[in-house]
Amino acid sequence: MLRLLEDKISTPVGPLWILCDEQFNLRAVEWEEHSDRMVQLLDLHYRAEGYERIPASNPNGLSQKMREYFDGDLSIIDSLPSATGGTDFQREVWQALRSIPCGQVMRYGQLAEQLGRPGAARAVGAANGSNPVSIVVPCHRVIGSNGTMTGYAGGVQRKEWLLRHEGYLLI
Repeated sequence: MLRLLEDKISTPVGPLWILCDEQFNLRAVEWEEHSDRMVQLLDLHYRAEGYERIPASNPNGLSQKMREYFDGDLSIIDSLPSATGGTDFQREVWQALRSIPCGQVMRYGQLAEQLGRPGAARAVGAANGSNPVSIVVPCHRVIGSNGTMTGYAGGVQRKEWLLRHEGYLLI
């Protein structure tokens, strides 16, 4: 049975759940009002082997590191470990998301091309949308082909806030 240590922190844009395994790899980072989506993804990826959620205070310093990100230490998320369920393709997309530098964005089509799958922008978008470790796996750094703020499960306003926080100048 997978034991998930969970904590919730306050951020400038709302409460945030942080769940990690006992090796302190992030398994989920999700906004409180979208916790139902988080539970659906946990069930999808871990129900077969079984999992339990255990309240924990700042497991291995992960909660504090997320607070530091919101306080302006933007590079700290690059050092946070994650281990996610998902298909091979999803994990490939999620890994590619971590290569987008802070303060920059990429379009879905560009990300598909980077993965050697030109024309797979919709599949990349679907994988991006099922990312269980938001912020750390920065799905908010992917935008629509015409530069629009599309497809962030946490909401467009929060996506814009995160991009501004990271120094991306919205037009």
